[in-house]
Amino acid sequence: MDFKKATTEELKKFVSEKRDEVRDLRFSSSGSKTRNVKHVRDLRKDIARALTAANQK
Repeated sequence: MDFKKATTEELKKFVSEKRDEVRDLRFSSSGSKTRNVKHVRDLRKDIARALTAANQK
């Protein structure tokens, strides 16, 4: 997703979807030992990029 060209509403929707995905990954993997920690980290970085782009507008 190109954060600089996206509207504020699109960025808010993107952030909420990614936060839901992070929450689902954290709760689904809480009992198992196999966790894709890198994927969660990448999602959190995407959220930060989107919030930074939204705050710059």
